Amino acid sequence: MSPLLYYALPALGSYVMLSFFFLRRPRLLHTPWVPAFRPRLGAHRGGSGERLENTMEAMENAMAQRADLLELDCQLTRDGVVVVSHDKNLFRQTGVNRDVDSLNFEDLPLLKEELEVYFSPGRFAQGADRHMVRLEDLFRRFPRTPMSVEVKERNEELIHKIAGLVRHYDRNEITLWASEKSSIMKKCKAANPEMPTSFTLSRGFWMLLFYYLGLLPFISIPEKFFICFLPTIINRTYFPFSRSRLNQLAAVVAKWLIMRKSLIQHLQQRGVQVVFWCLNEESDFEVAFNLGATGVITDYPTALRCYLDSRGPPALAS
Repeated sequence: MSPLLYYALPALGSYVMLSFFFLRRPRLLHTPWVPAFRPRLGAHRGGSGERLENTMEAMENAMAQRADLLELDCQLTRDGVVVVSHDKNLFRQTGVNRDVDSLNFEDLPLLKEELEVYFSPGRFAQGADRHMVRLEDLFRRFPRTPMSVEVKERNEELIHKIAGLVRHYDRNEITLWASEKSSIMKKCKAANPEMPTSFTLSRGFWMLLFYYLGLLPFISIPEKFFICFLPTIINRTYFPFSRSRLNQLAAVVAKWLIMRKSLIQHLQQRGVQVVFWCLNEESDFEVAFNLGATGVITDYPTALRCYLDSRGPPALAS
């Protein structure tokens, strides 16, 4: 045996054992985050499978099912109003080919009478309420309900207005910053660092890489939420790519990478809550909670509430 291997192999063996030990016992190295809330039932766009998405009626319906989290996206109108809308362009939702920021709030068109549920293709939602709603109206109507606010564009005025509304209504601990892009999340955290954050796509990639390299137990995690799609919905209700074979490959790879109980248990022990989206079938609810997820985000809050009630109360976190 060469001198290099003589020293390298025992060192590598010791590293593997230490990594495995602290992966299962992270509290020996890190003080876990103390959650301000634990979302088991999250309503995607307010529950866009049961009412028209992001309307006050949808939010009311979700709250009637005892939702723990309202998930929504925000845009900014021409007159500076923070409005709840997934899309910047209004055509899909209203039939009017205008951007939100090209209109004043009072001039925003009504939503269509029915909208297709994005994560349940071929199914449509209807509702009596077709009006778009201001973020401030939701804060007033549901003052202590946790909300996840996603910012999709690098719009500093929008980010600062959201941060200001959160401060004004004393919602720092129960309003979550969400964004796919780290550049946007950086600006969000600067605008209001007291709000909890979720993993961005790149941060999620690095977290998975550290997990497989055995480094995750030794790395600090500033995020309090890991909100991730459940890999089993790819190529069934979620089609990230235009080609079927790419979706099939993504489903296999993502399932192998993400659906690891040891990873989810490690995050949970460190106070990072794991929430899977956007699940609309009971079989997917079952998969998510059996993996150890804190909660699920769905378009159908009534279905998830029925499932949770039949499952019983959650086990207490150790």
